[in-house]
Amino acid sequence: MDSRRPLAPACRTLPEFLRHWADTTPSRRAFTFVDHPAPDSRGVHRTLTWQRLELRVRALAARLAEEAEPGARVALLCPQGTEYVTAFLATLAAGRVAVPLYPPGLPGHADRLAGVLADAHPAVVVTTGRALHEVREFCARVHGGDVRIVAADQVRDDDAGDWKPVEVDAAATAYLQYTSGSTRNPAGVEITHANVVANARQALAAYGADTEPVTCVGWLPLYHDMGLVLSVAAPVVRGLLSVFMDPAAFLHQPARWLRLLAAHPRALTAAPNFAYDYCASAVTGAEKAELRLDGVAALINGSEPVRPATADRFHAAFAAQGLPPTSHCPSYGLAEATVFVSAARPGEPLRRFVLDRDALAAGKALPARADDPRAVLLAGCGTPAGQRVRIADPVTRAVLSEAEVGEIWVQGPNVGRGYFRQERQSAQVFGAEFTDSADAAGRWLRTGDLGTVLDGQLIVTGRLKDLIVVDGRNHYPQDVEATAQEAHPAVRRDRLAAFSVPGTEGERVVVVAEHKRSASIGVLDVPALVRAVRAAVSAGHGLRLADVVVVPPGTVPRTSSGKVSRSLTRARYLEGAYATPAADSRGGAS
Repeated sequence: MDSRRPLAPACRTLPEFLRHWADTTPSRRAFTFVDHPAPDSRGVHRTLTWQRLELRVRALAARLAEEAEPGARVALLCPQGTEYVTAFLATLAAGRVAVPLYPPGLPGHADRLAGVLADAHPAVVVTTGRALHEVREFCARVHGGDVRIVAADQVRDDDAGDWKPVEVDAAATAYLQYTSGSTRNPAGVEITHANVVANARQALAAYGADTEPVTCVGWLPLYHDMGLVLSVAAPVVRGLLSVFMDPAAFLHQPARWLRLLAAHPRALTAAPNFAYDYCASAVTGAEKAELRLDGVAALINGSEPVRPATADRFHAAFAAQGLPPTSHCPSYGLAEATVFVSAARPGEPLRRFVLDRDALAAGKALPARADDPRAVLLAGCGTPAGQRVRIADPVTRAVLSEAEVGEIWVQGPNVGRGYFRQERQSAQVFGAEFTDSADAAGRWLRTGDLGTVLDGQLIVTGRLKDLIVVDGRNHYPQDVEATAQEAHPAVRRDRLAAFSVPGTEGERVVVVAEHKRSASIGVLDVPALVRAVRAAVSAGHGLRLADVVVVPPGTVPRTSSGKVSRSLTRARYLEGAYATPAADSRGGAS
């Protein structure tokens, strides 16, 4: 890669950056989608140069300008691929508001897609010829045909004519990023053109890609905030090559992701915690033998709780392939802040904090011995990426000191405008103010996440709404889940939910856990698994489980970004959805 790449220009919007790179580096590769048309495919590369991408964006933008008024919503129901990138940038170039979504065929998400479309009420839906039939049928069913549909790959290059890109206000809404809905119904965050450019710059600086050339490599879906910013926005701002693939291709063969990392010098990539565990356990010795990972620049770990043990397993699994031991970068972010908030920098050792679980539950981050059974090991998520972070008492709204646990509040140019058509909720979440600190003046974003700061590192401890409170004591569900999944080898990692439900004598705690695919429910000793989980949670947390339910793989619901949805699991449990005639598949209180 050319190390003489010029620095990013002073543009205000992504379409302006696109035009700059198309003018100055027209033949340089911009986006490469690696398709895997067959189960054993090594990948078919489909590439757009900056000049070709700009031509495609202009053609589609001209078409969208004919189909919808300025400021109208344009829903993107494209499969993963270069057409998705084109559709997103074309919507912004046309001065319309993009709504990054997915085709109706995504398993388990049809109801959410219908709900989001009803909320956003797009004037136009953009898809591809391959998905056109299913998109038409779905839209006719949920909208009664009251929406225009455009297939991006059926728009001709010469359709642009003499159309000129719209000069948009950087403060205008560029797109609606719908939240994953892990703790509440999905809501569309209004991300402005200035927000996304600011957050792309923040991420590039945090991971050392603002001055050094990197290749962005990924498999995260482009409708997900982290996938959209890292695989589309950041490359456009910096003029970097983005190489990406379909999430299903990664899940089918995780070695495909690692091959792309090995093939591109100074690769920058991101994935949730589960993906690193998955690679460590599923990539075979023969697949490892062909990998050289010494050129990996940064492995961003975010979107779900970061576990130091996962980073250790991943690095141990691929140390022989030259993977740099300091490439793992635990990070924290959320859709309301575009995505990136805080990040550990590449080249630095992973920061680990061994804390007293009881003190943590009481709101204090106190050190503990590593061999203490009441200790919890947490990863530091680095320092803020060009923004301000404070820890607040969620009730008094006072600024808390270092080592005190409270709600994480964020302030910066990347924080979105608010929720689409939800003024009251927007004021509560995006307009928070501290009661006692001149250093923290102005409006702040309430993240709903709990955390603390130690040695300058942000440590995320859990979700405010997910806290389990029993007999006046706080318990973090992810800690209970971590204990439960280590209690028995048949429990499927990161596919379980701990939550509380009302009982006659107070809150009762329930764990719903999937068993591994390799462990058939017919031969699995479920009572032994339940006893092991109960004993481990009792010993580690002083917590008596009222119910342990073992369910088949794929049963615990997840959000569109792949995280387990505790709220939906809890709702299904209360509805009796996990009731089963197999009496040994659950373990109620005796």
